[in-house]
Amino acid sequence: MQANIKTKNGKKLKVKALVDSGYIYTEIDKQLVKDKRIQTKLINFSFEVFNANGMKNGEVTKVVPLEVKINRHKKTAVTNLDETDMFLGHN
Repeated sequence: MQANIKTKNGKKLKVKALVDSGYIYTEIDKQLVKDKRIQTKLINFSFEVFNANGMKNGEVTKVVPLEVKINRHKKTAVTNLDETDMFLGHN
């Protein structure tokens, strides 16, 4: 699906997103953040991210403050997403 997001500095983007009704986090692709120069914020803790098959995908050390027009997510973890721009957790 397409989702409209607005970054903290007002940049508006249309992204390809997957909705996962059993997932509690919203994540944005690291490469998209780099390519679109989306402002990130370091967090004072980190956590590991795993794929559905149990393989480690990476470690989250920063977030993107943004507005998503779906379910009012305010902060999004930055990680590697191969097939899409965002995962929208919806519980």
